Amino acid sequence: MGKPDSNSEARDELASVAASLRAYLEWQQDTGAMGIPRKPRGAKADATAAPAPATAAPTAASSPHPTPTRAADPPRATAPLHVPVPVPVPALAPPSPPRPAAAPPRPLPVIEAEAKSCTKCALSTTRTNVVFSRGNPEAKLVFIGEAPGADEDESGLPFLGRAGQLLDKMIGAMGLDPAKDVYVCNIIKCRPPGNRKPEPVEVETCIPYLHEQLAAIDPKAIVALGNTAVAALLNTKLGITKVRGQWKLYRGKVPVMPTYHPSYLLRPSPQQIEAKKQAWEDLQSVMKELGLPTKK
Repeated sequence: MGKPDSNSEARDELASVAASLRAYLEWQQDTGAMGIPRKPRGAKADATAAPAPATAAPTAASSPHPTPTRAADPPRATAPLHVPVPVPVPALAPPSPPRPAAAPPRPLPVIEAEAKSCTKCALSTTRTNVVFSRGNPEAKLVFIGEAPGADEDESGLPFLGRAGQLLDKMIGAMGLDPAKDVYVCNIIKCRPPGNRKPEPVEVETCIPYLHEQLAAIDPKAIVALGNTAVAALLNTKLGITKVRGQWKLYRGKVPVMPTYHPSYLLRPSPQQIEAKKQAWEDLQSVMKELGLPTKK
């Protein structure tokens, strides 16, 4: 038997290596591996290298059955979301209830009857009569004094003594009739003893009757005679010499002319002539306010 040919042995060995390589490549193809794994260039085998984390997923080259990976979650926005804040809408207020109509003033006879039976202050125990008014309730000009005197307390009518007689002359000089063209009354309806000045509590107690009188008459102008009438109607502490001749307003709507009380004009004094002249000037201003012809 002859010696084997060296070329034939080389071919057989090469065929065996090719067959092994082919089998290995077919196995890689079947398992999905790509290429032959090898160490990176320059890497050294280090027995002390830290092992891969236990939670790391196996790579395709190291595991015959690689686990499919999930797509990474998109990065979360770091800026805060803008949440619109609702603007509070104010609740509509319920409609206001209609204001009740102002009660009409009581008729003068009703007011007078109540005043004549009044016992609200101590003056009711010393009076003879309640002195309510005289003149025309339809008049547009009202004269208001302080309080009744002895003659008025006896008769029940205001301004009947000497001061009343002078007042009637003054009204006549204005071209008016005291009985038809004016209405005359006082702040106080009862005579203070000894004709003294009314006390503040007496004024406060009695003046509601006057307010009702004026509401019922609705005058175009008022002449306030003396300090007490001016203070009560205008709520002022200024004396008559400070305010006379100056138009004021009663309750913000009715013109008031302050002037001297007729009893002051009757007192003998160095100022009497001048005071009478000033009082007449005040009355002429009233005439002008009412559209009456003025006189010198």
